[in-house]
Amino acid sequence: MARKYFGTDGIRGLTNAGAMTAEMAMKVGMAAGRHFLRGDHRHRVVIGKDTRLSGYMLESALQAGFTSVGMDVTLVGPMPTPAVAMLTKSMRADMGVMISASHNPFYDNGIKLFGPDGYKLSDEDELAIEAAIDGDVTLAPAGEIGRAKRIDDARGRYIHFAKSTFPNDLRLDGMKVVVDCANGAAYQVAPEALWELGADLVQIGVHPNGLNINDRIGSTHPAALSAAVIEHGADIGIALDGDADRLIVVDEKGRVVDGDQLMATIAAGWARAGRLAGGGLVATVMSNLGLERHLAAQGLGLIRTAVGDRHVLEAMRRRGYNVGGEQSGHIILSDYATTGDGLVAALQVLAEVCRAGAPASEVLHRFEPLPQLLKNVRFAGGKPLETDDVKAVIAAAETELAGRGRLVIRPSGTEPVIRVMAEGDDLAHVEQVVDRICDAVRAAV
Repeated sequence: MARKYFGTDGIRGLTNAGAMTAEMAMKVGMAAGRHFLRGDHRHRVVIGKDTRLSGYMLESALQAGFTSVGMDVTLVGPMPTPAVAMLTKSMRADMGVMISASHNPFYDNGIKLFGPDGYKLSDEDELAIEAAIDGDVTLAPAGEIGRAKRIDDARGRYIHFAKSTFPNDLRLDGMKVVVDCANGAAYQVAPEALWELGADLVQIGVHPNGLNINDRIGSTHPAALSAAVIEHGADIGIALDGDADRLIVVDEKGRVVDGDQLMATIAAGWARAGRLAGGGLVATVMSNLGLERHLAAQGLGLIRTAVGDRHVLEAMRRRGYNVGGEQSGHIILSDYATTGDGLVAALQVLAEVCRAGAPASEVLHRFEPLPQLLKNVRFAGGKPLETDDVKAVIAAAETELAGRGRLVIRPSGTEPVIRVMAEGDDLAHVEQVVDRICDAVRAAV
């Protein structure tokens, strides 16, 4: 069934327009709250947010919606998405909400919902909530509306949790770490956790003003981190995104280490310790073929899914894997978390660097990526990938790349573009393949 409000990661859009108005947020609170009223106990929802200006507005609107149907609200303030998922489960709440548009600019925002188990909602739950948003929701009697409470120690709870994932026999003493919090949700918790573990810290992206979240900083803009690592002579740099569920690392030479390399590093360490479940890891179709070849050389497998950490997590749970993620830096370590957690992933990476006793540049670059090229073709409507001419060009390209590379072509889930990605041993050939397919798609639109 087609979705009206929910996308691949909750509800998201431009603030004060479409699905991101205060009115809509209140309706989401009413609909989701009513959906999770199950049983006779006092029901509770945990609400966190990142540092966007619009977070205040949406937080108040959601609070009104939830309390109106009889659900108590626990407000935790600026907090990473994985922290909200963790707190939802540990506080025995009936659901959790994160107000964030992740790595998007400040003028966007979003609403992510979690069930009582800390996992993102199923398709069935989301469709039921969508139907209720457009329908009539039963309100609580006057004497049974919910209450709201802000808890002050939520930050400390998450810091304690994150630190507990770092090996007890290791410390970060003597390691100079640049941490970039993207002026987002982790601007307090990430530096505090790293400092408590002994790191010599340099902090950037820790002065949010409501408008500067992800603004030329954070995991999607690693140039600032690279420059800071070089300037301060740091051993390593860590960049999170606005809601801290992504991680990108920079080595001591200022070179970026993406999610594929980080997953390979963690998987190797966990395999060596005998704790890697499933015999490999789960990644998406966008992960580099070099990762797959590298894992195979170690006797480890790679399961590929559609793009989106939600699909990665579903495959991990179904197949019994405990490491998975995306090239973009969403890394899910299911021994610890129910969603991507940039800080927890960073601590596992730092542990591997500590154990190796070698520079980050030697530890984290596990394989040589194959040349990869991604281009987008915008289209106004129709289904260009279903035309005979485009199908013929794609089939010819797949034949050319067989055994030497990979081709991934898909419509974007967030904008009207066709994404054409190819990788192979020969960059010039990859460029030719991508350009031919792009030309064919343009001719069909």
